[in-house]
Amino acid sequence: MSIGQATAGTGSGQGFGSGTVVVTGIGATTPLGGDVASTWSALLAGRSGVRTLDWEGIEELPTRFAATIAVEPEEVMPKHRLRRLDRSQAFALIASHEAWRDAGFAPRDIAGKAEPGEGFEPDPERLGAVVSSGIGGLITALDGYRAYQKTGWKRTSPFTVPMLMPNGPVGHVSIEFGAKAGAHALVSACASSAEGVGYAIDMIRSGRADVVIAGGTEATIHPFNMAAFSSMRAMSTRNDEPERASRPYDKNRDGFVIGEGAATLILESEEHARARGARIYAIVAGAGYSSDGHDIVQPDPTGAGAAAAIRRALVNSGLVPEQIAHVNAHATSTPQGDVAEIIALKEALGPKAAAKVLITGTKSMTGHLLGGAGALESLITVLALHEGVVPATANLENLDDAVDLDIAQGEPRRLPDGPIAALNNSFGFGGHNVAVAFQRAV
Repeated sequence: MSIGQATAGTGSGQGFGSGTVVVTGIGATTPLGGDVASTWSALLAGRSGVRTLDWEGIEELPTRFAATIAVEPEEVMPKHRLRRLDRSQAFALIASHEAWRDAGFAPRDIAGKAEPGEGFEPDPERLGAVVSSGIGGLITALDGYRAYQKTGWKRTSPFTVPMLMPNGPVGHVSIEFGAKAGAHALVSACASSAEGVGYAIDMIRSGRADVVIAGGTEATIHPFNMAAFSSMRAMSTRNDEPERASRPYDKNRDGFVIGEGAATLILESEEHARARGARIYAIVAGAGYSSDGHDIVQPDPTGAGAAAAIRRALVNSGLVPEQIAHVNAHATSTPQGDVAEIIALKEALGPKAAAKVLITGTKSMTGHLLGGAGALESLITVLALHEGVVPATANLENLDDAVDLDIAQGEPRRLPDGPIAALNNSFGFGGHNVAVAFQRAV
């Protein structure tokens, strides 16, 4: 019997309600490793997950590298399951299984066995899921259409539609773990999963759920997508040294590096978590949102929209700028975006408080997971608070003159002791801005 069943009764719509929201489980599969431990170790070591691609015809593209997943789904999940899943959906399930186990819940068999193992079982009616993707099953759509052109409609997989739809990852995750309080997929480009974390906070605060599986996933490393981003001149073309291509804040940065993978956080009301004796990584204090109203792809160079999202995150969290000790920045390694974010931080926090904040750009190692970036970087922010250490920004050799704040570089940096807070920023095409605030659990 779950705590929710014991206190409220299944389907009652009541539980622990609003209050403090905490992180009790984390999971990931990334270009740096197949789980959280290997990803975190690689981040602290400054290793890159960027690799040269070996596709046929790749030499025709301006960019011939990407941050590909370190551990392929075939090494984790059986082939009969993968045939029914888009790559992004497989990533989401792998990360969610790790987070679920890490939270101390009764584990499921990733091979597809429905019965849970031994351990705590949340009330399904009080369990929600928010898993976002910025693009969805792009590889399924493109490869499926190419197969259709060759073989006709009769060979088209009946699983194509559920594999390509953007809500497919959260659908599979909610089914896998029996989440019945709601399953949601927010789509706001590269801000998608950060916005999803904020939505998960609201689900718990509003009393809709006691536990929410919150994550993001993306799998769009494909020749067509690479060509599309290349035509925008958005990606780095440092083909001779791809592991050094993503270099946020460096004078010689020339664009982002596309990545793939997924990350999941188990969010829980503090009351529910403490009642079951769960380990608490950090407090998810709140989130703030805004939109630039400026351009479909370029950020507002004044940073006004990003600053508004940061200010609103502070208000929503009940924090003041002086409490922010760390920012995991959006920092995509684009010439305009990196500087606009620095301007936004100074505007939102004030010059004095901003000068004391330690900033890092971990896309320098993971690449840019697009819709999955906010979830992964929220997870990294949680670990930075929990472990008291911030991974350094890789490949930062010549700091841009316009970047006049404290950027972690060279070696990991220690955070102050005590009850500090941190921000994760995520911004997306369309002018979407999201800031998520976390506090150290003490």
